[in-house]
Amino acid sequence: MSEEEAIDFNNELTETQRALREVTLMIEQSQGELSKITQRNTAINSHLQQSQKQGGNIEEIKMAYDSALDAQQRLFVMRGQLEKLQNDKTHLEKYKATLEKLLSSGGNGSGSNSSVSASAKSQMAGIEMIVNAQEAERQRLSRQMHDGPAQALSNFILQTEIAMRLLDVDPAQAKDELGNLKTSAMGTFQKVRNFIFELRPMMLDDLGLVPTLKKYSEAFKEQTALDISMTVTGTERRFEPYLEVMIFRAFQELLGNAARHSQANMVKAHLDLGADNIRISVDDNGRGFDPEILKESSNLGLKLIRERAEMLGGNFEIDSTIGSGARISFTVPAKS
Repeated sequence: MSEEEAIDFNNELTETQRALREVTLMIEQSQGELSKITQRNTAINSHLQQSQKQGGNIEEIKMAYDSALDAQQRLFVMRGQLEKLQNDKTHLEKYKATLEKLLSSGGNGSGSNSSVSASAKSQMAGIEMIVNAQEAERQRLSRQMHDGPAQALSNFILQTEIAMRLLDVDPAQAKDELGNLKTSAMGTFQKVRNFIFELRPMMLDDLGLVPTLKKYSEAFKEQTALDISMTVTGTERRFEPYLEVMIFRAFQELLGNAARHSQANMVKAHLDLGADNIRISVDDNGRGFDPEILKESSNLGLKLIRERAEMLGGNFEIDSTIGSGARISFTVPAKS
């Protein structure tokens, strides 16, 4: 290792140690804040239950319920932030250990150390990409929960109170209100099931990769305007859990990109389960794009798929031109 490289890595180690101290402090502060929010959430829920028992007016109950939802939302966000900080700390500790190991073996061959330094930089870039992608996904889910089920739940209590007060005055209208409430509850229940499926489908553990991808493509087709068709070739079998999760997450991202960005109305997905490799490709008939712009793009999803596929010894390919749709595919070794 040259003197200049040693200085660079010492500076990097110092910066990493500083970042690690900051993250540790933020974790301690977040844990304290989480404890306070948890206590406040308990108090608000208790107040809501008292308001309901004492038969307060609808507006008071609705305000209490809105406060409870707000506290639960803050609790959800704070827990996600704490989890992110703990993940950041773990990654920083690993990177710090890599830098210390690199510096301690600084004189053992320039060629080897050059390779190690490149590996260390690549590792840090990968860590940053993963952390950013995780945070973006948490923000998306938090926003969807707030705008979807949380808002619907806020209306349930109001509809229930209206129906209860109408029972003695206008039973027919009360029945209509209860019917509307049931319809709303069924819709919200389905949204919650969709969130759970996106977070971690239980059938991935129980039935494996192929049934899960088929089910997800069918569900995604129902939720969007995309005409999705999926074909599977090769021998269907179970794979290592980490491999099935990686492929499922990548498939989610590819379908999501087709729906959000491509302006396509038709998507064809193909999963090939070869003896040595697993290959998945997603073709859409959308507007297409120049693959070179991904180098400057903030699309962490595709970059993360490439990173993970290459880490597993596979590859990632994009075949697209503006106005001619896109085909995105990746291959990973099959370790069943």
